[in-house]
Amino acid sequence: MLELDQIVSRAVNAGASDIHLKTSRQPIARVAGRLVALDDDLLSHDQMRNLVQTMLPPHLASRFDDGQELDFSKVFPGAGRFRVNVFLSSGGYTVAMRHVLDNIRKFEELNLPDVIRTITLAPRGIVLVCGTTGSGKSTTLAACIDFINHREARRIITVEDPIEYLFHDHLSVISQREIGLDTETFHLALKFVMRQDPDVIMIGEMRDQESFGAALAASETGHLVFTTLHAADAPQTITRILDMYPRDEHTQILRSLSINLRAVVCQRLVPGIEDERVPATEVLVSNSTVRKLLQQGEIEKIGAAVETGVEDGMHNFNQSIYKLIKAGKITEEDGLAACTNPEALRMNLRGIFLDESRRILS
Repeated sequence: MLELDQIVSRAVNAGASDIHLKTSRQPIARVAGRLVALDDDLLSHDQMRNLVQTMLPPHLASRFDDGQELDFSKVFPGAGRFRVNVFLSSGGYTVAMRHVLDNIRKFEELNLPDVIRTITLAPRGIVLVCGTTGSGKSTTLAACIDFINHREARRIITVEDPIEYLFHDHLSVISQREIGLDTETFHLALKFVMRQDPDVIMIGEMRDQESFGAALAASETGHLVFTTLHAADAPQTITRILDMYPRDEHTQILRSLSINLRAVVCQRLVPGIEDERVPATEVLVSNSTVRKLLQQGEIEKIGAAVETGVEDGMHNFNQSIYKLIKAGKITEEDGLAACTNPEALRMNLRGIFLDESRRILS
């Protein structure tokens, strides 16, 4: 049976993005989006218990005993840094490990749209990076912070669970805080962040009403706030935010978003023709149309505003995937599987474009 260091080394050499360890199963890696076995032998309960005990940081061991699931980061010499989640499944230990690359990739390396550069250098407001687990949200956030760090002298505070990418000061001064190590909770960190003289605040994930409320309050006082949310597209992002609040507070939250929301960037990773997965994106920029729709509570029209907001850099997933297919970066089959509206994309690829969104907005 492979030891933990051997499992990690073999996965990294195979180009894995994730490693999955589970009782009574072989070590599994995700390579180019697909799951592959790293060894033929099954992991026993005792082996998994020993692996978990080896990985757990001393300061978090008691928290795992109390809560039976835990997030942390771990560095393996020669293999790099991993974001680790340990939990119980059917009474057995289970581990999910995400490989965090040492180098922070630039926007152009990530094939992200140019509008994200403009969004990143905004003086204030809240920027939401959204998508499912494994869609590249953390990588995009890191690229945004690194972009600011190399271009502007700003005080940047990050609150993460756990810290993933490590930043080094260039023009900016950056402090990274990890939950459980540097601060007890997101709520406590966000309570005191305003006393730390930030210009830019990066919050690893919006988890509840209290954390989102703190982020929104920071943007209202003139700060630029970056954070992530699990949402499929731009309209669903607004709905997910509203779901955090009682219905009688929705009007107030929408009014606050109309003033403070800077942009929503959603991502989906699509298999590329040259093996590496390619991000398809949906971008909402808060222009006058979006602000008006938010103020009036017309969330059902947000999608139409995104599709017609090309002059402001906006686009939806169908438009992004159409360009990726035409550029030869992804196949039509993979594009249709990843898009929001396959029938509309098929029509676009045949040269048929309907103007339904402008009719909806009018």
